[in-house]
Amino acid sequence: MAIYLSAAVVLLAGEPAKAQTRIGAIFDLTGGLNIYGIQQNNALRLAVDNINAKGGVLGKPIEVVGYDAQSELSKYTQYANTAVLRDRVSALFAGLTSSSREAIRPIVRKANIPYFYGSLYEGGACDKQTFVTGPSASQQLSVLIDWAVKKYGKRIYIMAPDYNFGTISAHWVREYAKNAGAEVVGEDFLALTVTDYAPTVQKIQSARPDFVVALPVGANQTGFLEQFAAAGLKDRIGVVSTNYGSGNQQVVVSPAAGKGLVADQGYFQVVDNPVNAEFVKLWTAKYGSDTPIISEAVDIWNAVHLWAAAVNKAGVAQTAPVIAALESGLSFEAPNGTVKLEPKSHHLRQNIYIVEGDDRHGFKVVETFKDVAPAYENEKCDLVANPTLAQHFAPENK
Repeated sequence: MAIYLSAAVVLLAGEPAKAQTRIGAIFDLTGGLNIYGIQQNNALRLAVDNINAKGGVLGKPIEVVGYDAQSELSKYTQYANTAVLRDRVSALFAGLTSSSREAIRPIVRKANIPYFYGSLYEGGACDKQTFVTGPSASQQLSVLIDWAVKKYGKRIYIMAPDYNFGTISAHWVREYAKNAGAEVVGEDFLALTVTDYAPTVQKIQSARPDFVVALPVGANQTGFLEQFAAAGLKDRIGVVSTNYGSGNQQVVVSPAAGKGLVADQGYFQVVDNPVNAEFVKLWTAKYGSDTPIISEAVDIWNAVHLWAAAVNKAGVAQTAPVIAALESGLSFEAPNGTVKLEPKSHHLRQNIYIVEGDDRHGFKVVETFKDVAPAYENEKCDLVANPTLAQHFAPENK
C-alpha cells in the first residue's frame, strides 16, 4: 500500500488491513531538487514493489506513507514529525541535502526509529538511529585524488559551493593531496546563486593547476563547466568531481564541456554486472529509459532492501531488534556491487567507480575501486559501544 501526502492531496492505494509494517518517505517531488527527489521516490516505490512481490516483510506487504518536501527545509521537519507522531512509521527514508538530514535526525532519534539517508555527502554523521547508504566524501576523495594526481599532476585547484559539502570536501582534497605528495594551489568557494564564473576561470588560469576539483551544485554552478570549456582550458587542465552526474548534469551540459570530465561515485548506470542489468530492466519497465538512473536512486533501493532484510532477520519490526540486525554486518548484492553495513558507523562499505564523460552525454567506467570503507566514519563513530553518541563530526576536529 502507498499513501502520498503533499500540502493538499492524499492518494490511497491498496488494502491497509494487510499491511504489516508502515514506512515513511520524504523526498523533493517538486521544486528545484526534484531531479533527485523524484528518482529517490521512484527507487523506494520500486524496491517496495520488488520486496512485496516476494512476500514482503514477515510475510506481509509493506505500506508506504509518502510526503513531498517541495524542496523546502521546513517541510522536512513538518513531515518527519507527522510521520512519527501521526502515521507511526516503523522506519523513515528521507532527504537529499545535508541540511535536510540534520533537520530529521533529532526527530527520529527522539522517536527512536531507524532513519535511512541515501545520498553522497560530506561525511561525519554519527547517530544510533541513522543509517547512511550513500558514500561519504572521504570514501570518494581518497581514491579520486590519488588517481587524478597520477593522471594529471600534483597541482590542484578547488572550485566548490560555499557550505558544508564544499568546505568539508575541500578539507579532504587537501588531506589526500598531501598524502599523494601534491599541493592545492588555489581554491574558490562560491554561492549557489553565482552565474558568472569569469573571475574563477581567471584565478585558475593564474594558478596553473594540473587539474581542478570541481564540485558544482545546482543548475547555476553547472554553468562553471561550460565557461571553463569555453575559455579553452579543458585541453590542458583536467577536471574531476565527486558529484558531477549525481543529478544527471551530463545530460544538460554540452558535449564539448562534458567530454573528458571525470567523476567518481558509488553508482553509475553504466556499471556492468548482472544485478545492475536486472535492476535497470525493472526500472525501465516501470519508469522508461528517457533519464539515466542516478546514484541517489540506488542508495535508496539499497536502503529499503537492507531495512527489509533486517526486519526479516529480527523477526519483528520493532526498533531495537531491527537496529541490532542492521548492526550484525548485513550485506546486500546491489546494482553497484556488494554493499556491507558497517556496524559501528552505520555507513556502507561499497565500490567506488571512476568514470569519464563522453561526447554523447554519457559515461564510461575507467577504474573500479572495490569495497571502499568509510574510514573516517569508522574512526569517529562506534555506535555499538556508544549508542548515545549523536554528533556530526567535521574533519577539522579530527
